[in-house]
Amino acid sequence: MKLGGTVAGEWRTPMEWEACLVASHFKAVTAPFTALTPKTDTDAFCEIAARHHVVIAEVGVWKNLMDPDAGKARENRAFAKAQLALADERNIPCCVNIAGTRSAEGWDAADPSNFTQETYDEIIAIVREILDEVKPRHAFYCMEPMPWMVPDSPESYLQLIRDVDRKQFAAHMDFVNMINCPRRYLAPEAFIETCFRTLGPYIKSTHLKDTRMHPTHLTTVLEECSPGEGTLDFGRVLSIMARYLPSDAPVLLEHMQTFEAYAKAYDVVACAAEGAGVSV
Repeated sequence: MKLGGTVAGEWRTPMEWEACLVASHFKAVTAPFTALTPKTDTDAFCEIAARHHVVIAEVGVWKNLMDPDAGKARENRAFAKAQLALADERNIPCCVNIAGTRSAEGWDAADPSNFTQETYDEIIAIVREILDEVKPRHAFYCMEPMPWMVPDSPESYLQLIRDVDRKQFAAHMDFVNMINCPRRYLAPEAFIETCFRTLGPYIKSTHLKDTRMHPTHLTTVLEECSPGEGTLDFGRVLSIMARYLPSDAPVLLEHMQTFEAYAKAYDVVACAAEGAGVSV
């Protein structure tokens, strides 16, 4: 698998990004550009990645397509379509977003409306609208699972894929986001295996991170953390992933703020992979 992440560090230009990329040792990255980036810069980023045999694995949307402000929702959907078209043009396999929410509390808010039938039907309609308008041939529109939003389990994700019923709708894997209860946290490897066994043929990109629980609280508190700072056994996790993913599948570290933090996480995962005999 191709291990990487988001290229962090002090960069503003494609040339400065290249220096950070080389130092990172990443072989898969998130796109350092959007549909709003000047074409000359996008061309340069893509040429740099190709020169270093690095895969640009995903283009992010990260906007609420169900924003309660109708104007904002239209604007966000237009951006999602532009991002998918960009991914398709650049042969980037995954254009990823979350489902979104009707809540006014934030683009990724935990809201009771997130699990209503009305919201589910709107999610399906939005995804179909995006795919039917853009008509991608190479890129797939994917949805990152969330702890409090559809899809929140491998089974619900598979059902969503079937209900959307569009060839270019596929899966983005983030199993830590779906470890949203003590039952899954305390038996993570069985749950992670279920994730990859259920969704393996549809997965276009995978996020890799760790998780930890605070059992001294009277209520459950689960939090994401960097690899090596939680309780996941990455040797076992990577062995599971290797059984279900192609050998060149992109696996991306995320949510660290500095180059040094990414480097530390990369070393943790690469060491675990070596110990487990998994090629990264």
